[in-house]
Amino acid sequence: MKKVIVGLMLAMLTGLGLSLNVLAEGVKPAITAPEIAAKSYFLIDHNSGRVLVAENADQRLPPASITKLMTAYVVSKELEAERISLADEVLISEKAWRMVGSRSFIEVNTKVPVEALLRGMIIQSGNDAAVALAEHIAGSEESFADMMNDYATQLNMEDTQYRNSTGLPDPDHYTTAKDIAILSSAIIKEYPEHYKWYAEKEYTYNEITQHNRNKLLWRDSSVDGLKTGHTDEAGYCLVASAKRGPMRLISVVLGTRSEEARAQETQKLFGHGFRFFETHMLYKPHEKLVDTRIWKGAEKQLVVGLTDGLSVTVPRGQYKSLAVTTHIQTPVVAPINTGDTVGHIEVKLGDTLISQHPIAALKSVEAGSWWRRMWDHVWMKIFG
Repeated sequence: MKKVIVGLMLAMLTGLGLSLNVLAEGVKPAITAPEIAAKSYFLIDHNSGRVLVAENADQRLPPASITKLMTAYVVSKELEAERISLADEVLISEKAWRMVGSRSFIEVNTKVPVEALLRGMIIQSGNDAAVALAEHIAGSEESFADMMNDYATQLNMEDTQYRNSTGLPDPDHYTTAKDIAILSSAIIKEYPEHYKWYAEKEYTYNEITQHNRNKLLWRDSSVDGLKTGHTDEAGYCLVASAKRGPMRLISVVLGTRSEEARAQETQKLFGHGFRFFETHMLYKPHEKLVDTRIWKGAEKQLVVGLTDGLSVTVPRGQYKSLAVTTHIQTPVVAPINTGDTVGHIEVKLGDTLISQHPIAALKSVEAGSWWRRMWDHVWMKIFG
């Protein structure tokens, strides 16, 4: 695409940010969404955040074992902070050992490495492994649930509340299809070294081999995660991600009637998304967008761009119709630190705004000398 900079306009950015709530609001291409037999479903592009299909996406529902995505996310956070390690030996409590439902078959009063528990929870959906990890990190499952809720808040999962690490039924334990997609996207983006485990088809522990319940791992080579869930209350649920070329989609279906149904409905969503949409990266992270004048600084020019990069998803065949406009605040006055917001960028398809993103300083510029500050002050007064 020709990156068209339509103009530099005088505007101050206040509170603009990249989120599932604001991206591509109002974009309604003439594409008929598929009929999906589920209580709730949601399809987004991982890189752009564009919502492609949604139905009852904000309805609070029991997530069953999809809960374990947040359990794994908290474990990854603890690993990243080096408060635990994959090699740590976890003492298995009687509570963990006695857990009902899907299990990794860990034995009471034995010690199991964190990595084995994490993989057992992700691949085998072991409730016993989930509780063992929760107790190891927080001392109790109840305290661990508080950590889960804290991270849900940080991720802006506005309609989620956790009461346990497993997803076993509790009237106060719920989430939404939209919130699950937010969490899934964070896992893929932040922890690719752990995300690889979601694609494993089987895992053996204690001489017992169990298969991943995500049927799409066998049916579609582009699918590489994430998690299934089932209880009588929740029905059959599946959150999955598929990558074809540069485009990655995340699908969530909640409350289907069977294992086969959740796989088929997810396939419908992926087929729709990859068939009718395309995603392109307009700007890479930290790519220079433009130089702009900076006043009262040690330098006269400031390099600005997009800290996180920018991808957009559009109906197939409409990519070349995109128009990009930059809005830089004026005046930009030193000192400026790397990452400071100095404007925003808008991407439109026709008259419809499909994306907006902050423009930031890509380097710091210190205040200039006394003479430079005085000189620029005079020029700013005279010429505005």
